[in-house]
Amino acid sequence: MRLTIEGIGKDFPGVTALDEVSFEILPGETHALMGENGAGKSTLIKIITGLYRPDRGRLLVDGKPVDFTSPRDAIAAGISAVHQERNLIPRFTVGENIMIERPPTRNGVIDFERVHAEARKFLDMIDPSIDTRTEVRHLSVAQMQIVEIAKALSLEAQVLLLDEPTASITGHEAEALFAVVRRLRAEGKAIVFVSHKLEEVMAISDRVTVLRDGRVAAAGEPIASMNRGKIVSAMIGREERVAEMGARDVDRSKVVMEAKDVTTSFGHRGVSFRLHKGEILGLYGLVGAGRTELARALIGDGKVVSGELRLNGQPVTIPDVPTAIRRHRLGYISEDRKAEGLILAHPIRSNVAITVWRRIASALGLITRSNERRLVHPLVEKLEVKTPSIEQAVGKLSGGNQQKVSIAKWLAAGVEILIIDEPTVGIDIKTKTAIHELIGEITREGLSVLLISSDMPEMITLADRILVMRDFTLAGTIENSHRYEPMSREIMGFIHAGEETSPVAAGAARA
Repeated sequence: MRLTIEGIGKDFPGVTALDEVSFEILPGETHALMGENGAGKSTLIKIITGLYRPDRGRLLVDGKPVDFTSPRDAIAAGISAVHQERNLIPRFTVGENIMIERPPTRNGVIDFERVHAEARKFLDMIDPSIDTRTEVRHLSVAQMQIVEIAKALSLEAQVLLLDEPTASITGHEAEALFAVVRRLRAEGKAIVFVSHKLEEVMAISDRVTVLRDGRVAAAGEPIASMNRGKIVSAMIGREERVAEMGARDVDRSKVVMEAKDVTTSFGHRGVSFRLHKGEILGLYGLVGAGRTELARALIGDGKVVSGELRLNGQPVTIPDVPTAIRRHRLGYISEDRKAEGLILAHPIRSNVAITVWRRIASALGLITRSNERRLVHPLVEKLEVKTPSIEQAVGKLSGGNQQKVSIAKWLAAGVEILIIDEPTVGIDIKTKTAIHELIGEITREGLSVLLISSDMPEMITLADRILVMRDFTLAGTIENSHRYEPMSREIMGFIHAGEETSPVAAGAARA
C-alpha cells in the first residue's frame, strides 16, 4: 500500500504545526520520520491515523484521496500506529489490551481463551516473557511499550507507524523489534519509524524524511546518501553541538553511598558498589536486569532485606521515600517523569517547591506563593527552563524543560545524591545535549549521581564508571574511557557473559 502526504497543513491557536508537508511512503520500506520536538512529527502521525484532520492538503492511499474522521477509519484503511503516549487500559490484562480492537468471539460472546491465544502470537514476536493474563498496571514502563507494539501488530496493518517505539526498551527487546520490522518490510508492509536515536535510524531505515518547524527539510532521502551530520543539520538547521562536560573533580577518597552484598525485596542478590562524591556512576543493563528496581529499593520504595547500605560511611535503613529525602538527602528522578515525577496540571512553581514545603512553611504551616517564588525563580533561571512564567503548567512544557523542572525540584531539596533514571528518554538531540551538560554541572557542584540509561552512547558520554547489571546481579564494573567502540564491546561482553555479540545485537545495544 502506498501512502502519499500531499501539501498537508495544520494550525493550532497561535502556531502553524505543519505547513505544506509532502512526501510518499512506499510498500516494502522502512521510512524514518525525524525532527526536533515541536517539528510536527506527532501532529503528522495523528493526521495520518485519523486523530486530527488536516486544515490543508490531503492523504492518498494507492493514489486515491482518503478522509479519516477517526482512528477507526485509518485502521479500516490498513493504517495502525504506536503513539508516544501509551493508550492501554491499566486494569485490563495484556491479552485484552492487545486484542481490544478485534476480540475473537464465540456465539456473540468474547472468547477470552482465544483472546490470550491470539495475543500470545503477537507478543511472542517481541517478548515471550510477558504473561498475557497480567494486568497492564503491574507492568514496567518498558513492558507497556512492548504491549503497545504487539497491539499494533495485531491489527495486521499495511502501514505501521512507530512513534519512538524504543524510547523505553533496550537490548533484546529492541533487537526483536528490529527483526519484526525487517520481516514486515519483506512482506511488503510500509513502516514509518519515528526516533530521536540516529543509530537506530541509520541501521533500520531505507529512506528518511526530516521535518523542521513544521516544514519538510529533507523528503524521502535514501539513507545510503545520508550520514549523522547531514540528518542533524536538516533537523536543527546547523551542525550538531557535542556536549561540553568540562573538567570534573571526582573525590575518590569520599564514598557517599556504598552497598555491601545487598539483597532486595525485588530479588537482587549480592549487589556491592561504591558511589563517590561528585561522581556519575552509570547503571546499564537490558530491560528486566533490575536497574530501576535497585534504585527504588535504595530510596525506600522497596526493601534492602540483607546486606548493608551506607551513606557517608554510616549504615542506614531507609523505610520509605520521605525518609530518603529528608533525613538522607537522597533524590530520585523517575524514568516516567509524566506519571511519577511531576504534577502536569500544576505550575512550575509548586512542582519545584513540593519537596521543601515543610521548610518554607510559616509558623502556622501555611505555604505562600511568594515563598515558593523566592525559592524557585533562581533555580529556573539557573537551569534555563524555557517558560514564560513559573506559573506555567508543567504539562505545557517540552520534554526537556519538564526534565529540567524535575532536576530543579531535587536541587531545591538540597539532595547530595541524585538517582536519575533515563534522563533523556523522548528528548530531542539539541535538548539532550543541554541535559547532559546540566548533569555534568550539578556534579561539579558536589552532587553525586547514580545514572540509569538504556542509551549506550549517553552512558558512555556521561558516566565515570559503569556498573553492568544482569538478572538482578552486578555482572561487572568498568572504568569508562569514553571511547564508544571498545566500551560498548566490553559492556555487552558482561551482559552476554563473555559471548561475542551479533551485529544485530550490537546495533540494538548502541540504540
